[in-house]
Amino acid sequence: MSRIIVFGAGGNAGRRVVAEAVSRGHAVTAVVRDPGGHEGLRGAGVTLVAGDVTRAESVAAVAAGHDAVVSTVYRADVPPDAFYTAAAEALVAGLTKAGVERLVTVGIGTALEVAPGVAVHDAPDFPEEYRRFSVGHASEIAVLTGSGLDWVVVTPPPVVLDAEAERTGTYRTGGVAVLPVEEGAGAFSYADLAVALVDEATEGRHTRAVVAVA
Repeated sequence: MSRIIVFGAGGNAGRRVVAEAVSRGHAVTAVVRDPGGHEGLRGAGVTLVAGDVTRAESVAAVAAGHDAVVSTVYRADVPPDAFYTAAAEALVAGLTKAGVERLVTVGIGTALEVAPGVAVHDAPDFPEEYRRFSVGHASEIAVLTGSGLDWVVVTPPPVVLDAEAERTGTYRTGGVAVLPVEEGAGAFSYADLAVALVDEATEGRHTRAVVAVA
C-alpha cells in the first residue's frame, strides 16, 4: 500500500484518481481549497484536507509522510502562466522540504508536438485564447526540469476527454509527440487517465519526462 496525495482532488481528473487509488488499496489524501464543497470525496481510505498548491508551506505541510503526489490542479480565475508556474514552484519547494520525491502531474495535450519542436498550439490557425492557456499550462515543465524531483508529466491527447466512458484499464504511452489515433477508438477517458496517473505514482514507469498517453 502506498500513501498518495492528490492536489486538485475535486476536479474531473482528481476525483477519478482518488477513486482509482482507493480501489487498489492505497491510502489517499485528497487536497482541495475548500473541503466543505467536496464532502463527497470523504470515504474509506480517503482523508480530505484543505491546501493551497501555490504555497510551498501548504504543500509541505499536507504532503509530509506520503510516498507520491499526483497534481491535477486547475484554476479558471488566475492567468494560466502565473498559476501553473506558481504551482510547480510551490510543489518543488514544498515536496523537497517534505522529503517526497515522486511527483506526477497532468499535462495539456495541445503542448504535445505534431512535428519535431512544433507543438499543437503553435499551428497558425490555433485559437489565440486557447494558446495562452496551453503555453501557460506547459510552463510547469521548465520548473520541474530544473528541480531534483522524480517527476513525470502525463499528457492526454489534445481533445476533450470523455467524462462518461467506463474504465478500461488500458492505454498507450509515448513521448512528447501526439500519439496517432487508432482506427475506431473513441475519445480518451478521464477514467483511463486516472489509471495512467496512479500507475505512474505507484510504479514509477517513467522519470523526469513528458509522457503522452492515449
